[in-house]
Amino acid sequence: MRTRQFLKPRTVGRDVDRLVDGLPMHNIGSQGYDPWGLNPDTAKITFTAVRWLYENYFRVQARGLEHIPGDGRLLIIGNHSGQLPMDGVMVSFSVANKEEDARLPRSMIERWFPSVPFLGNWMNSVGGVIGDPKNCAKMLEREEAIVVFPEGIRGSGKPYRLRYQLQRFGHGFMHLAMEHNTPIVPVGVVGCEETMPSLVNIKPLARMLGMPYFPLAPLVPLPARVFLNFGKPMHFANDARNERDVEWRVEEVKDAIRDLIDTGIAQRKSIF
Repeated sequence: MRTRQFLKPRTVGRDVDRLVDGLPMHNIGSQGYDPWGLNPDTAKITFTAVRWLYENYFRVQARGLEHIPGDGRLLIIGNHSGQLPMDGVMVSFSVANKEEDARLPRSMIERWFPSVPFLGNWMNSVGGVIGDPKNCAKMLEREEAIVVFPEGIRGSGKPYRLRYQLQRFGHGFMHLAMEHNTPIVPVGVVGCEETMPSLVNIKPLARMLGMPYFPLAPLVPLPARVFLNFGKPMHFANDARNERDVEWRVEEVKDAIRDLIDTGIAQRKSIF
């Protein structure tokens, strides 16, 4: 708390202060946190850095944000890449930075992040939530927008030679969408593959450190241009008869994301 009190007046400008204060945040308690650890002051400090990265370092271009409603439950489903969760950060900030109907999406984060000192608490304080179906279900019932990458570490940790090739999707997001009558907005992320291209996963070192992967990659993200394309909402009735029916619906979402990825690749004139 002392660190936050020291940093906020020294780093947060009026524009970011107004941006975060204008976002709907539910159930912020008397200590300044919601039940999952979101803290508006930490979000302001973080957004100050993220805004610079978004506008100046990655030079993000986001299209289709009109498909994100200003309220109501929503699942934002995208492709995962880049070793670090910069794709989730850029997607969330693009929605929070909308000129109209802005909101702060909550991101489902990998279970191993809280094992990293300070990182887990920080991610919680800016809107991240452990990727557990129960957490997701409770937030959907609270009408939150949630960013999910169903590839998980299969997507974020894949080598560069597999760039823009979607890995296997988990089915959990589709079950949640059907059971909680929640629309899905697909998003294609282009550019994060090039921010931290991995040549190989050093598995023995990953096992020794208790990490899901240890990539041979740049030490810091490279300034690749990032393109985000949001698609039209997709709706799925809760009438699947078996898991095969669920799998077909997951493939529909993957096909939509593939098309959005192709759109982003066509839009960019250069990687950097």
